[in-house]
Amino acid sequence: MNESMSENNNWQDQANCLGVDPDLFFPERGASTREAKEVCRGCVVRMDCLEYALVNGEKFGIWGGLSERERRRLRRQRAQSNRRIATA
Repeated sequence: MNESMSENNNWQDQANCLGVDPDLFFPERGASTREAKEVCRGCVVRMDCLEYALVNGEKFGIWGGLSERERRRLRRQRAQSNRRIATA
């Protein structure tokens, strides 16, 4: 791993989910996401985690306290906002 790559992922060392069973963040379809989101709620690197998922196109699991559906909605909102800025 190169220097910049490891610097970009240092946020993971401070995450609330460090050491938590990863299955909690990848619930079965239709299962509750409440417990995973609770772990994320007070996390100091929550926004870093969310940005990582958005930039890397993570399609599954809870990242930065948001589900797949919530991240899709956020991506759409950002795309619409960027289009409005570009046409202004």
